[in-house]
Amino acid sequence: MVFINQISKLRWGLAILLSLAASVGYSQSRDRLRGERLQMVEDYLEKEGISNPRVLTVMRYVPRHEFVSSQSKKYAYEDMALSIGYKQTISPPFIVAYMTQMIDPQPSEKVLEVGTGSGYQAAVLSGLAKEVYTIEIVEPLGRQAAKRLESLGYKNVFPKVGDGYQGWKEHAPFDKIIVTCSPEKVPQPLIDQLKEGGKMIIPLGQRYQQVFYLFEKRDGKLKQTQLIPTLFVPMTGTSEIQRRIKPDPLNPKVVNGGFELDNNSDGRADSWHYQRQTELVAENAPSGKAYIKFKNQFPGRMSQALQGMALDGRKVDAVKIIVSYQMRGVAPGHEKHHQPGVMIHFYDSVRRTIGEELIGPMTGTQSWAKTVRKISVPKNTREAIIRIGLNGGTGELSLDDIRLEKVGR
Repeated sequence: MVFINQISKLRWGLAILLSLAASVGYSQSRDRLRGERLQMVEDYLEKEGISNPRVLTVMRYVPRHEFVSSQSKKYAYEDMALSIGYKQTISPPFIVAYMTQMIDPQPSEKVLEVGTGSGYQAAVLSGLAKEVYTIEIVEPLGRQAAKRLESLGYKNVFPKVGDGYQGWKEHAPFDKIIVTCSPEKVPQPLIDQLKEGGKMIIPLGQRYQQVFYLFEKRDGKLKQTQLIPTLFVPMTGTSEIQRRIKPDPLNPKVVNGGFELDNNSDGRADSWHYQRQTELVAENAPSGKAYIKFKNQFPGRMSQALQGMALDGRKVDAVKIIVSYQMRGVAPGHEKHHQPGVMIHFYDSVRRTIGEELIGPMTGTQSWAKTVRKISVPKNTREAIIRIGLNGGTGELSLDDIRLEKVGR
């Protein structure tokens, strides 16, 4: 019986591979970056908890480099968001795989995606579901994605330009819905168009404080599960304009900089997204009851946490960053940018990087200490991201009581 089951699994795996190869429309000679995709899956997906074999298989086949700009192709298989124009980005591979794994699309199912973007998420869904309906509100992006998906042979993906929060009524109900932009609450049309027993994953929350939620429809109502923090770029349209709680770019601050909050008890600090190799320690904290610890033994592997914020460089000349830290055998990684510490990245109105500053590098061994650093803000800054941790370095770095304050003129 075991032998028969193994044969069945092999046949099923072969069928999946053939199906994916056909849907991508790629020949062996054109698939020269397969090695980079395999490395991407091993380093950024399997090691970070993506375990669904069907999701891992499709991530090994979909050519992400075909969905990024020519300037970004060298970063296509890095685990990072990349600009695709019109103030939008293609999500990092981990986020795509994570969202896909959480809704677990089946070969007989119909999936709705809200926020086509580059078309990459739809391409991943294509190899897992029967039909994929995807909607993009930014017309040029929607047209480009549709053309790209058609040229690559994704025949079961049906894109259109429109308001995704209205869903696609004529093709409803949907077995699964995946939303790649972040409203304050779940749009009612999506609730109505989700099939009974169906699943929806959606990032909800304030502009820079978003959390993934998984919803299941039971007896016409949504049962929710809070997942990990995340950060998606601002939406386009009235939903973004009509947010009740808006960002305050004149008074930037760090949220949960004391690492006290973990409302869903998952061992990850609330309000910090893209956490890698982190641990919340609830004893002997220099401030409050808890602190965050970063541990890594492989140079180059990420051990980090990030948090975004609005910041207007026209009004804020400088900020002051305060942080408590402790180190045990911390060393930088092999690359120049693998520097442990606290880093702030500055972005302009179209989300281009315009500067960065490191509080550190924090290396060596040191009992709890505090540092204060004043940093000038570039005039054309409109957003910033705080990145904390080993950042490719090795050892153990603990941080607590991180604060960011505006410095007056």
